Amino acid sequence: MRKIIKIDQSLCNGCGECITSCAEGAIELVDGKARVVSDSFCDGLGACLAVCRNGALTIEEREVEEFDEKIKPGQESANELSGWPIQMRLVRPWAPYLQGARLLVAGDCTAFAYPAIQKDFIQGRVALVGCPKLDETAPFVDKLCEILKANEIRDITVLHMTVPCCSQLKTLVADAVLRSGKDVPQKSYVVGIDGKLNQE
Repeated sequence: MRKIIKIDQSLCNGCGECITSCAEGAIELVDGKARVVSDSFCDGLGACLAVCRNGALTIEEREVEEFDEKIKPGQESANELSGWPIQMRLVRPWAPYLQGARLLVAGDCTAFAYPAIQKDFIQGRVALVGCPKLDETAPFVDKLCEILKANEIRDITVLHMTVPCCSQLKTLVADAVLRSGKDVPQKSYVVGIDGKLNQE
């Protein structure tokens, strides 16, 4: 017995948003409807739930194959993402995967500069990304504040680049925590353009 996604075919309109939110590749479009194509691919974490506007996706507990954590064809290493979307502007504060989560708030460029980001930072955390230079900072802080107010977040790890445009990320996160009124532990790491990592 384990948790797994159940899709109500009568409510599914075939929009496909749940497919892109499933990091494990468990959902595909079949005859115009979303379907779990392999029980062993579904991790049961429910990262896809928040994107369905029709409420067609739920989690049930039943006897199914064990979750297969092996690398899927075409993958070089395991994908540790536990929620989707990851762009701060697109995240829904009420998404179920945020409740009780440990957050990683990362600058957009960090994933390209630090090759071990999946194993060292994304594993065990919900990843949220943004860019203090390209994103409007007020909505960024507002969204993170909403997330903190709506969920019991356990801690926040900030990962940003050494370059000036990214260094503001730590301050934005601290502002959001302060505004939320929550006492959430924070720690920060900085990545150089050479890929070297340091804790602040």
